[in-house]
Amino acid sequence: MTAKTFNESQEKIGKYRWTICTLVFFATTVNYLDRQVIGILKPVLESDIGIGEAEYGYIVSAFQFAYAIGMLAVGRFIDRLGTKLGYALAFIGWSLAAIAHAFARGPLGFGVARAALGFTEAGNFPAAIKTVAEWFPKKERALATGIFNSGTNVGAIIAPIVVPWIAINWSWEMAFIATGAVGLIWLIFWFIFYEVPNKQKRVGEAELKYIHSDQEEEVKEQIPWLKLLKYRQTWAFFVGKFLTDPIWWFYLFWIPAWLADVRGLNISEFGLPLVVIYSATTVGSIFGGWLSSTLIKRGWPVHRARAITMLIFALLVVPIVFAQAEGIGFWGAIALISLAASSHQAWSANIFTTVSDMFPKRAVASVTGIGGFAGSIGGMLIAIFTGNLLEFWEGKGNIEAGYSMLFIIAGSAYIVAWILFNLIAPKMKQVDF
Repeated sequence: MTAKTFNESQEKIGKYRWTICTLVFFATTVNYLDRQVIGILKPVLESDIGIGEAEYGYIVSAFQFAYAIGMLAVGRFIDRLGTKLGYALAFIGWSLAAIAHAFARGPLGFGVARAALGFTEAGNFPAAIKTVAEWFPKKERALATGIFNSGTNVGAIIAPIVVPWIAINWSWEMAFIATGAVGLIWLIFWFIFYEVPNKQKRVGEAELKYIHSDQEEEVKEQIPWLKLLKYRQTWAFFVGKFLTDPIWWFYLFWIPAWLADVRGLNISEFGLPLVVIYSATTVGSIFGGWLSSTLIKRGWPVHRARAITMLIFALLVVPIVFAQAEGIGFWGAIALISLAASSHQAWSANIFTTVSDMFPKRAVASVTGIGGFAGSIGGMLIAIFTGNLLEFWEGKGNIEAGYSMLFIIAGSAYIVAWILFNLIAPKMKQVDF
């Protein structure tokens, strides 16, 4: 199909579903902007408030634990309440929690604010995945997921540019207030433009028919958690998220610290390397979604397209084990981290989409929440492990050794996750309730 033919086809069908995808993209951008602030400000908080490596690890783990609990509660809540109101309430909650960081004093205060942020931010991905399941046929879901998931990278790009400038010119408190408040503007557009497809008057008949072209018959009754836990597909997603989400959390919360502790950069110098890393992840997220979607459109079975795509990006993460190797310069290390982080986002776009491949829409947010819970528990464990590991090696005057161990863990996690996912749920068969 030529580009002209594709555009003409899209005009005939309609494009409103991509407006919805854009709304979710901006919500995810704000979500990650708010959570990235503390990682950027870690050196400042260490000098101003005296937060050390282990304490920082516990603060991050408070976020992860609350995020895990939130994933279970919020995913269920969104399935019951509906995407429109559920997403909006979660958004308001995390914006207020982000602002609350400005009033924290000491590790305990930051831990409480961080836990509040984690619980409320948990609403983003269950709501986003459910929105994609409602608005897109299966052949477009991975691409739509890759596009909105790239908002995580855009948020992470904006943070190292904006946050240091605000902190230097005003204060670190204002950095939390400004980033928390700006996202509330999104709510206006959400209430104006969002509604489920069957109720959205802006959607033409042709596009509505296309959206429902390959979707399963909707399951109306609420599906109990215990019933979801009986299925191998739930556990495959659980294990995949448990093993790989913590690696992304490590990049998000400790790469700025690595730049300071190992590479000797100050907060005003974080911008360029972090922009390079997260610009690469934006490409990875969209390309990962595009690749499996394209394979499906060319006639590949859904499960094979997802599995092969995930394997490719699991292998591309492996070279990060050499990021601390002798002879690898600063920009060589940044290139390896960029490749690994972008491959994670490509992996993420596809593993998220497997939920809507394997489960009916009514269960999508709940299963996504269960997987998010698993990823957050893994993230909490790696935060505690990372904080104490780095403090141990810092005490020995060799913090580089601690980061080398962490990069080895990061490089091997995805291969293990891919093998287990495909052993637990071979062919990703669709659940029939």
